[in-house]
Amino acid sequence: MGWNPHVTVAAVVENAGRFLLVEEETIDGVRLNQPAGHLDEGESLLAACSREALEETAHRVVPRALVGVYQWPRPDGEITYVRFAFAADLAGFEEGRVLDKGILRAVWMTRDELAACPERHRSPLVLRCIDDYLAGRRYPLDLIRHYD
Repeated sequence: MGWNPHVTVAAVVENAGRFLLVEEETIDGVRLNQPAGHLDEGESLLAACSREALEETAHRVVPRALVGVYQWPRPDGEITYVRFAFAADLAGFEEGRVLDKGILRAVWMTRDELAACPERHRSPLVLRCIDDYLAGRRYPLDLIRHYD
């Protein structure tokens, strides 16, 4: 099988020192991740970030800055992920919304709580994105252009 990159987005949402994460079922067991997922055909990166956060956590978010772009090959070599991580602000909550299949629940954790359980991370990108956010990495959204 040839190289198979997957474009993904992730929302880094911080509130009072805690970060919005999801517990999700994976083939490796229950793992923690940012609200994140694949870019859909024709969708902008910013729209994908807001959509994924809503579908996985019931929280509406608005991306405010790019935290970073991350390239990570899965250890099995099957897929390389290219993740666009965005700092995002909370913009509401949809009470009673059914979360995406495989998402068990949304959780709020501090950086230290997350760092204490690396075996539960979906990938090394989970903590890296938070560390980059806490280091102040914020790039303007006008770096990204979407053409319809």
